[in-house]
Amino acid sequence: MRDEMTGFYSGPPEVAVALARGLLQVGAVEIRPREPFTWSSGWLAPMYCDNRMILAYPVLRNLVADAFLAIVRREYPGVDVIAGTATAGIPHAAVLADRLGIAGAYVRSSAKDHGKQKQVEGRVRAGDRVVVVEDTVSTGQSVLRAVAALRGQGANVLAVLAIYSYDFPQAAAALTGAQVPLYRLVHYDALIAQARALGMVAEADMAALRVWRQDPAHYRIPET
Repeated sequence: MRDEMTGFYSGPPEVAVALARGLLQVGAVEIRPREPFTWSSGWLAPMYCDNRMILAYPVLRNLVADAFLAIVRREYPGVDVIAGTATAGIPHAAVLADRLGIAGAYVRSSAKDHGKQKQVEGRVRAGDRVVVVEDTVSTGQSVLRAVAALRGQGANVLAVLAIYSYDFPQAAAALTGAQVPLYRLVHYDALIAQARALGMVAEADMAALRVWRQDPAHYRIPET
């Protein structure tokens, strides 16, 4: 299903709910509206998402793999390569490539400064149809660097699959401009809705969380 507000695609609602609840319950996502984290960008963020935690939980790991597999089989049955983004996208890309029985690869954040100075690792040839796997999409810039590196080798990037997306307007504009469809299993609104349902977020903080997604560079701690 395509979200008309962002242009991104969603998986089945039941997968979004199950995965959102799982991420919250295992501590992969922490929400602190009144004690925000500081991201590397300098933004104050009321949320931190560490999808690497999924690797420790087979139920969540398989939920992601099954959902990604269904998307690829339905939308991109002719894909040649699954490419993970370094580092957190790599394990999920490897599992997906294995289930499909096709080539896997990964893309570094930048080219190595030694050896063959590669940015794309693995066999990716000109004309290959590639699906990129990312764990989390924030501004979209890291995944677009991966897409650019693959296109630089002549690959045809079909889409990006992500476990979670903050759905920032900046990311929507960037990915739309690059003509890269994004399929995310969980989006921001679904995640905070489940956090509220689980009692992890106070109703008084929900408005501030929604405002932050629209303007993440200017977050203000909710008044008491």
